[in-house]
Amino acid sequence: MEAVELLRVLGNKYNAEILRATGEPKSAQELSDELEIPIATSYRRIEELADAGLLELSGREFSDEGRRTKVYRRNVDALDVSFDDGAIDVAVDERPEEENSLADVWRDLKAE
Repeated sequence: MEAVELLRVLGNKYNAEILRATGEPKSAQELSDELEIPIATSYRRIEELADAGLLELSGREFSDEGRRTKVYRRNVDALDVSFDDGAIDVAVDERPEEENSLADVWRDLKAE
């Protein structure tokens, strides 16, 4: 994704907050409740962030009501924006796959 488009996505209301909140997997409903945003907005922002490659489907978990729900986790640890010689550059530090796997194991152990 081009730097300008990535910045546009990050600038949309709630997207940065959703990325901050998804260090651990969360459902659209959990994000809606935690960030106090409408559920429809939560779904739209999740889709936008996933399309930009910043958020990914982490799996499915059971909700408090016993339904399987999709949970999402950011797949970036940091974004660095620079403005050099009239050009905009965005460097994305992706979250290591080992860190994602370890988080999944830890979450599963806590659920038991």
